[in-house]
Amino acid sequence: MSVVLGIDGGGTRTRASIVDGERVLAFAENGSIKRLRVGAAAAEENLRALLKEVFAQAGVEGVRAASAGVASATMPGVPEWIKAVFADFGVERSEVVGDEVIALDAAFKGGPGILQIAGTGTNCIGRAPDGGREAAGGWSSRLGDEGSGYWIGLHAVRRALNAYDREEPTRVLEVVGQMWGTNGIDELVNLGDSTPGPDFSKLAPAISQLAEEGDAVALGVLEQAAKDLAGFVLLVRSKLKRKHGLTAEVPVAWIGSVLGKSQRVREGFFAGLKAAAPEMPVLDREVVAIEGAVWRAQRMAERGLG
Repeated sequence: MSVVLGIDGGGTRTRASIVDGERVLAFAENGSIKRLRVGAAAAEENLRALLKEVFAQAGVEGVRAASAGVASATMPGVPEWIKAVFADFGVERSEVVGDEVIALDAAFKGGPGILQIAGTGTNCIGRAPDGGREAAGGWSSRLGDEGSGYWIGLHAVRRALNAYDREEPTRVLEVVGQMWGTNGIDELVNLGDSTPGPDFSKLAPAISQLAEEGDAVALGVLEQAAKDLAGFVLLVRSKLKRKHGLTAEVPVAWIGSVLGKSQRVREGFFAGLKAAAPEMPVLDREVVAIEGAVWRAQRMAERGLG
């Protein structure tokens, strides 16, 4: 079996693995390679540092094939610069695809299924037995991404401000103010409304903790997040049935920090799917996206494509 490289380039960190058959030769992590998040120079610096580390660990000077799943794969120029860096490290064949593509293949190895991504952003993608794909959500933090970490942080603040107007109790503004280092509600609002503004996704763990403590605003936000995430899956399921003649249920997989770390959101997500589609199987463990990148690279090496 050829030695291959898999890359999982998410919004906040990037993972790399070099594999020979079933044997993992090396694994490393570094910062984001998403240009929109860290800038072009930092993205390339992070990728080169990551590859230098993982190749040194593996003790190899090149690989037969590499597959990179990147959150910004469709942006102009992104595949080109990543492939150019790969070439500098002795990668013979390579591809750059969306991070949802490698996660889908990590779960289903090219077969049918529906994947709900819920981390900093959200996206839901489904594949029919005929290979056709359908999607829902993923329309960016400003225009969509319901149920994401960013959405949870933003909407917790929005709902907390509404509760403030109504003189209803919540600790959300107090906790957010502590995290942002603001003094008073006016300063908090000015910072939250600034450009560029704070990263609302970093508030999500604190909102989850407040929900566990019974904060009504935090609870409401997490309940809505779970409902929205389940709704995306059901929408993709409906599209697969209507547009691809799907008759049997396909399995559902999930990935991302919101579903992975928030038990309340995860249980609400499971319950929503069970109530609407009781026969639809749902994986009980989070998908490991980089396994899909490795699988795709191995297929590429076997077929001699790239």
